[in-house]
Amino acid sequence: MPEALSQNVIWALGVIYGLLIVASVIVGILKWRSPGKATTELSRRVTSWWFMITIFTVAIVTNRIVSTVFLGLMTYLAFKEYISLIPTRPVDRIILFFAYLAIPVQFTFAHLNSYGLFLVFIPVWMFLFFPMVMTLVGKTEGFLRAVGTLSWGMMITVFALSHTAMLLAAGPSAGPAGGAGLLLFLVALTQFNDVAQFTWGKLFGRHKIVPKVSPNKTWEGFLGGLGSTMVVAALAGPFLTPMPFYYAALAGGMIAIAGFLGDVTISAFKRDLGVKDSGGLIPGHGGILDRVDSLTYAAPVFYHAMHFFVFSGRI
Repeated sequence: MPEALSQNVIWALGVIYGLLIVASVIVGILKWRSPGKATTELSRRVTSWWFMITIFTVAIVTNRIVSTVFLGLMTYLAFKEYISLIPTRPVDRIILFFAYLAIPVQFTFAHLNSYGLFLVFIPVWMFLFFPMVMTLVGKTEGFLRAVGTLSWGMMITVFALSHTAMLLAAGPSAGPAGGAGLLLFLVALTQFNDVAQFTWGKLFGRHKIVPKVSPNKTWEGFLGGLGSTMVVAALAGPFLTPMPFYYAALAGGMIAIAGFLGDVTISAFKRDLGVKDSGGLIPGHGGILDRVDSLTYAAPVFYHAMHFFVFSGRI
């Protein structure tokens, strides 16, 4: 067993899998007694929770090198799905070659906990590199569109999701459960918030938030999920993070809000392209990007909040 895996993380994983088993049994009973679209969607979200917790459990329980490679592979698949959806030009293939090479570089900086290089490699150097190469190739038709779509794709997938590896590398400042505890806190709350928002929305939802983007999301669901996630975060925070319960509750609130924004942002992206799922890697449940859409916002927001307030000793 990896020395970084604390007893707190083991107990937390046990609780999470216990809750997932209970949730799966309840969903199975609901599907048997009252089958319908709402029950099917709830089942889909619980299945998504199983998938996400399982793949991140693999990332947590292995040694940190393997964990970083695993998270990098997940990010590669998410970026690959993104590229498969957007229109590209033949000349962009050389850019995509360097974009894929940038993924292991970014995760190496994350593994080494090199905060400065991690922070600027994609948003500065790759953003300058892409248009430079396109300019030297001399293909100006579709230049701006290509630069925008490829750069945003790198940001929303590679840069955003690489913050998960930075959490693993947090070191002594990560608290009683180490970096694994921080990653588990983030992923579990992100997935719990998704299920909680859906459940509250189905029970009490009346007022739409963004009907043109995600017509099933309501203010009642959002606020119910937010409150539920803050309560769970307050309970789990002292065991998995260096934060007392009141700061953990605030962190849970940030994760819930950021997760919602990541979800609807990826929904807007897919709606613009006229697709329901980003891929078919998970039969019946879409692709990797569909499963990590909430993390595209929640991971960077949570990491940088931890870096600014907790790792620096401000709280």
